[in-house]
Amino acid sequence: MNWIKTVIAIFLCLETGNILILYFLPDSKLANGMGAFRAWEKSKEDPEIHDLTSYLVNWVAGTKLIFIGLLALLLFTADQQALLLAAGIMAVTISSFYWRLFPQIRKMDREGQIEPANYSKTLGWMILGFIALFLVAILLAFFA
Repeated sequence: MNWIKTVIAIFLCLETGNILILYFLPDSKLANGMGAFRAWEKSKEDPEIHDLTSYLVNWVAGTKLIFIGLLALLLFTADQQALLLAAGIMAVTISSFYWRLFPQIRKMDREGQIEPANYSKTLGWMILGFIALFLVAILLAFFA
C-alpha cells in the first residue's frame, strides 16, 4: 500500500469538499464555509465590501482548485521519489497556517467573531492532524 498516495487522496477529497462549499454554499458553516464568520453576514450590508469578500472567497476556491489539480496529477503520475518530495512539501506548506492564519483566527475567536466558539482550536488541531498524516506517510514509505 502506498501511504503517501492514500494521504494525498484523503486530502484531495477534503479539499474538493471545501471548494464545493466555497463556490456553491459560501454561507455554510461546514468545511471552509464563511458562515462561521460573523463578518461575512455584516459584509452583506455593504455591497462594495461584500463584492470584495465574495471575490476573495472565490479566489481562495480557485487557488485550491489549481492546487488539488496539481496534487491529482502527482497522485496518478508521480514516481515514489516525487511523492515523497510532495508529501514533505505538503507538510511544510500546510504548517504555514500557524504563521499567519492561526494567530488571526484565534484573535477573531477570542473576540467572539466566529461561531461556534473555539473554532480556531478545532481548526488548529485538524490542520496539525494533516501535517502529522503527511509526516507519518513519509515514515511509512521508508520503513513499511
